[in-house]
Amino acid sequence: MSDLSQIVDSLENRISKLLHRYDKVRQENLKLEEELKNIKEQHTRSIAEIEEWREKCGSLKLANSMLGSDQYKRDTKLKINALVREIDLCINQLSE
Repeated sequence: MSDLSQIVDSLENRISKLLHRYDKVRQENLKLEEELKNIKEQHTRSIAEIEEWREKCGSLKLANSMLGSDQYKRDTKLKINALVREIDLCINQLSE
């Protein structure tokens, strides 16, 4: 009977340890899920910020090309030609 009692005690002890480990792992999992959520949100904000900076950079390049900067002479000519074509198209549509 003593052996059976020891076996039951041993099983209870093991079950208790397993439950304790399960709780620890579950808590760690929740913590990691929260961290993952935060990282995903930060990633999304970073992507939006990068896109915003790309747009600003493009706007600055366009402004420089419109101002006739030596660095952007070719871009300036292309932009002026595109604007002239748009104006001609508008004039044609208005005259119809």
